[in-house]
Amino acid sequence: MESELACRADGIRNWPWAGDLPTDVRITRIIGFDLVSRRPKFVGRNSRLGDHGDTATDRMVRLFTNAGVEGLGYCAADESVLAVMLGTDPFAQFRNPSVENPLAEGTMPLWDLVGKALGKPVYELLGARGPKRVPAYDGSIYFADLIPEYAGNWPERFRWEIDLGRKQGHTAFKVKIGRGAKWMPAEEGFERDKAVLTTIREDAGPEAVIGVDANNGYDLARTKRFLTETADLNLAFIEEMFPEDVEQNLELQAFLKEHGLGALVCDGETQDTLEPLRPLMEAGAVDIYQADMRRFGIEGILTEAAWAEECGLKVAPHNWGSLIGYIMILHIGREIPNFYMAEHDPLDTDVLIAEGYDLENGLATVPATPGFGLALDEERFAAGVNPRFDLLA
Repeated sequence: MESELACRADGIRNWPWAGDLPTDVRITRIIGFDLVSRRPKFVGRNSRLGDHGDTATDRMVRLFTNAGVEGLGYCAADESVLAVMLGTDPFAQFRNPSVENPLAEGTMPLWDLVGKALGKPVYELLGARGPKRVPAYDGSIYFADLIPEYAGNWPERFRWEIDLGRKQGHTAFKVKIGRGAKWMPAEEGFERDKAVLTTIREDAGPEAVIGVDANNGYDLARTKRFLTETADLNLAFIEEMFPEDVEQNLELQAFLKEHGLGALVCDGETQDTLEPLRPLMEAGAVDIYQADMRRFGIEGILTEAAWAEECGLKVAPHNWGSLIGYIMILHIGREIPNFYMAEHDPLDTDVLIAEGYDLENGLATVPATPGFGLALDEERFAAGVNPRFDLLA
């Protein structure tokens, strides 16, 4: 296992298909652009941040080659870094472990190129050890009751949001809590958190999967009280109740066991590196690990998943404000056997063509098209997107 972990932490190494990649492909042009997508609703606050709005932006890159194959995907590398790649072999790092990856976590366009060159979807290149359909949850249930427009009848707004999620194919929902950390008096916010959850459970029904996310807006004592007073709501998971701490998380795990509560403990999205997750994994302090999809990229999430798998734990990469992050997560979900659920921030755009990513009964399909199966509507791209840069070899 250790050799596999080192391989995944350092970059893309020893892939069995690497020898099948062509050796004469070169990058001839690189376009960087921002892909703006829209939500079907306005999303409000969480325990830390103000309104999240109804749009999101992914920083994207198009890699053109002399073979007529284009790689498309999320990549936050700046223009100077990408300029160095002009005229180079995009597959070199897949063949040779000593070749440095210049894109850090932003390798999605390279993976897309590999998939198209070999005629395989990315999840198959990764191993496809996971389920054929990937479980997902609606992560967009924020503090709608604090939006002035809905304050007078917030229960109806939450019922509408749950119904909207069900129409999109969801059967699982993550609900933001922690109003008392910033936006309301502590006790009033705590009671509102419970009231919102009760409303949602009544509307969603007993079979719906419901979890909560406090964005570290609680402490351990308040978390225990919250779990005691919502025991009848049958929460599936609790996320970021308070900042990760081995001893406090172990105390929380003991509390859950003592009271016969089945909620899984999720955390890890705010970390800048993966190393702080190791002590939590080794102690069994957290059940599900949530390193951010875009921050760590494909290689980073595979590393986290391998570490967690060794400890008998699961991963559910964090994804908010990203249509493309969700697509990456679905391919990760098709690969790893210890995957929990994909976080879905419902977003759409008419610039990107993404066929085959369908959601039904809480399960997402992942198309078997080469790479990530994405394309751009070239007319809409030309009319509505202003590239950040356009580099030619």
